[in-house]
Amino acid sequence: MVTLSAHAGFALLAVLLASLVSCAVAAHAAEPQWVTYEGSAGLGKGRHIVLISGDDEYRSEEALPQLGKILATHHGFRCTVLFAIDPATGEIRPDYQRNIPGTEALRTADLMVIFTRFRNLPDEQMRPIDEYLMSGRPVLGMRTATHAFSGLRGQYAKYNYDYRDPRQTWNQGFGRLVLGETWIAHHGEHARESTRGLIAPTGRDHPITRGIRDGDIWGDTDVYTVRLPLPGDSRPIILGQVLRGMKPDDEPVVGAKNEPMMPVAWTKTYQLPEGRAGAAFCTTMGSATDLTSAGTRRMLVNAVYFLLGLELPAQGAKVDIVGNYRPTMYGFGGYRKGLRVRDFEMN
Repeated sequence: MVTLSAHAGFALLAVLLASLVSCAVAAHAAEPQWVTYEGSAGLGKGRHIVLISGDDEYRSEEALPQLGKILATHHGFRCTVLFAIDPATGEIRPDYQRNIPGTEALRTADLMVIFTRFRNLPDEQMRPIDEYLMSGRPVLGMRTATHAFSGLRGQYAKYNYDYRDPRQTWNQGFGRLVLGETWIAHHGEHARESTRGLIAPTGRDHPITRGIRDGDIWGDTDVYTVRLPLPGDSRPIILGQVLRGMKPDDEPVVGAKNEPMMPVAWTKTYQLPEGRAGAAFCTTMGSATDLTSAGTRRMLVNAVYFLLGLELPAQGAKVDIVGNYRPTMYGFGGYRKGLRVRDFEMN
């Protein structure tokens, strides 16, 4: 009869547990790590869009799959959607800051759509983002993309939203340099004052506002503060009127919050040091719930066409919801638990 000492027994148990964990991680790694929607027909045929989700408040993991489905189904784009994934479980976990698999898809991308918040990604996941931006290809940033990264160290620390660059080039990181602003503050009262979009004087006759009238754009998220004027050649497209409540027909707030109104969407050019110049569009709107507004969806689809140099359809861009879309209300910790990439595959 063979007996084990207590020490040997604990050692064996540790080995078995490690083996089980290793097998579980391997099984999760075999699951899909991102989803791709293949467009069939449309002006976007042959163009590849990579949409990077990863925020822990505004449900980008729900918003970007819906936007990707719209762009693929109605316009023919090939859309790859990336997610924040917990490597230990394989689940989509928006509050896990350190893992967004699949950024290498940017190497074949014609457009990057980014909707992340305070991500601290490993170098191998940051490298394709940096290479993409160095190439000067277009960028569409949504909501918290102004503060997309935080806590990065080494060569990519310059991407942090609060980076201090003595040479001023990368001051305040990716948000300020590429999109035109970093995180400043809530301008409207969070979760109490919603946003009505009004076309800015500099947005009239712009392709991004085609088919959009004042008030078509609405979101139950609040207006963000931006510093005026926006930097460089930034061009305000949509202004955010702060409303007194959380319905599209609520009255505007009277006073300083709307005098002047903050831009909630603008265009600009960007250029990384030693990189090529590229075009950017940024909107501080875009939560999953904001996408219930057809006007907000139209603004985003029009911006995609503009950034890719495509002429919008004469009848206007189709922005109908694809499938069953019931977005989760924003808020920390309220994301849908247990979701996996396969849950967002096209039905």
